[in-house]
Amino acid sequence: MSLVSRRKWMAAGVGTSAGLTGLAALAGDRFLPADARSLYGAGATLTYAAHRLLGSQAMAREFPRSEISKVPYPNGKPPKDEIFTSQQANGFADWKLSIGGLIARPISFSLSELKSMPSKSQITQLTCEEGWSYVAEWTGVPLSFVLQEAGVQPGAKFVVYASLKVKGARYDSVDLEEALHPQTLVTYGLNGEDLPVGNGGPLRMRVPRQLGYKSIKYMTSITVTDSLAGYGKGKGSSAADAGYAWFAGV
Repeated sequence: MSLVSRRKWMAAGVGTSAGLTGLAALAGDRFLPADARSLYGAGATLTYAAHRLLGSQAMAREFPRSEISKVPYPNGKPPKDEIFTSQQANGFADWKLSIGGLIARPISFSLSELKSMPSKSQITQLTCEEGWSYVAEWTGVPLSFVLQEAGVQPGAKFVVYASLKVKGARYDSVDLEEALHPQTLVTYGLNGEDLPVGNGGPLRMRVPRQLGYKSIKYMTSITVTDSLAGYGKGKGSSAADAGYAWFAGV
C-alpha cells in the first residue's frame, strides 16, 4: 500500500469512527456504552454503536452436540467463604436469586423455583479474553422470563447482576436489549447435569453474545435500573472497573 493510499485509508477509518461515534451521541443513550467516558471511550462507543445498529437481533452461534468440548474449563476456584461452603453442603437448597430495582414486584426465587420455570438449552461457546474457550450445553431460564415475572417498569435501561457477596465477589450488567435477548439465560445446568461449582454453580448468568467475563458465576441478585452511576466506578461492571470493556461482543 502506498503512503498516499495508506493516508486515505486511515483518514477514512478516522472519519467513519468519528461519524459513528457522533451518530451514537446524537441518537442518545441507546448507543452509548457505560464506559463511553473512559480512556478508550471513543473505541468503546464505536464498537457498541456498530453492534446495536447492525446486529442487535443477531444470534450467537449454536453448535451441534458432537462439538461439545470434552472438558468445560472451570477457570478459577469457587469461594471458600463459610457462607458459600455451607450452602454447598446443603445442596444449595437455600440459594436465592433476588430481583429488585425498577420492577413492579420485588421478588426472590429459590433454585428449585427457577428450575420449575420454562427452560431453554443452548449449545454455545464460552470465549475468554485470555484466549481459551469451550463449547457446552447450557440450560436455564431465559432472563426475559424472570424479568417478566418481576415486571420491568418504564424507564429501565440496564440489568445489573451480582455474585454472592463474599471476598472476590463480582458484578456486571447489560443493557435491557441484551437482557431480553432470547439467548441470555439464568443458567443452572451444564451438559445435562447441575451446573458444577467450578463452572459457576449453582447459578450463573449466561450472555453468549459477549466474552466470558460477562457471564458472572455464583449469581444471587439482579437489579433493574435506569443508571449505572451508583455501581463501582459508574461503569456497571467490576471487570470494566479493572480496565476491561463494558460491552464485550463476540
